[in-house]
Amino acid sequence: MYHFFVSPGQIKEKEIWIEGSDVKHIRNVLRMTSGEQITVSSREDKGKEYRCQLAELEEQRVTAKIMWVEESDRELPSKICLLQGLPKGDKMELIIQKAVELGVYEIVPVATRRAVVKLDKKKEEAKLRRWNAVAESAAKQSKRRIIPEVKGVMSFRDAAAYAAENYDRRLIPYELAQGMDHTRELFGDIKPGESVAVFIGPEGGFEEEEVVLAREHGICPVTLGKRILRTETAGMTVLSVLMVQLEA
Repeated sequence: MYHFFVSPGQIKEKEIWIEGSDVKHIRNVLRMTSGEQITVSSREDKGKEYRCQLAELEEQRVTAKIMWVEESDRELPSKICLLQGLPKGDKMELIIQKAVELGVYEIVPVATRRAVVKLDKKKEEAKLRRWNAVAESAAKQSKRRIIPEVKGVMSFRDAAAYAAENYDRRLIPYELAQGMDHTRELFGDIKPGESVAVFIGPEGGFEEEEVVLAREHGICPVTLGKRILRTETAGMTVLSVLMVQLEA
């Protein structure tokens, strides 16, 4: 069943108005018709999901009749932030898509020393529009109650300070971290309700000075095993472990 997000003002007493680009998607791409069912969430009220039946499919608006409202929540019991070193090519889009599916709360692109990608202001604005569109699409597909935000690019120093200020637990996979027993202990200590920040390096990994800075901000190095993982694999590995840990 297809899922859509709307602003609170589009939710009426007995119906929901779907507007903007979703109208074209429903009419021309999905080719949906009156009588078909969808689910809808508010961009602001994250506790409700509306089961609806399409009624009118006009050129500028789709009207959906509210059938019932569900209160169940699909979100993780903890906020998780992925602080991702800027990767090459279009890898960031794949990382965002999979991170949203795994329950991440927000994503921060990080300009690390070894990151090949350098974005000027104009390119960054265009990338952020695209990345947030990818996040919204992934949230719809996975029936999330929220659309995780992709924030503006931060330097590593600013990202470390942001994580220290806003997140209870802070992790950074690093090939020279202590063994797996220590990593298991760190993951095992994380409790539902505690917020978690996860730093992932770009293709070249982190420089030692960055890891030292991370430690100064209470960011704990962890190992992901004996194999060197690609940047697009490392984040998904940590998020998968956290998902199992927190939802259990």
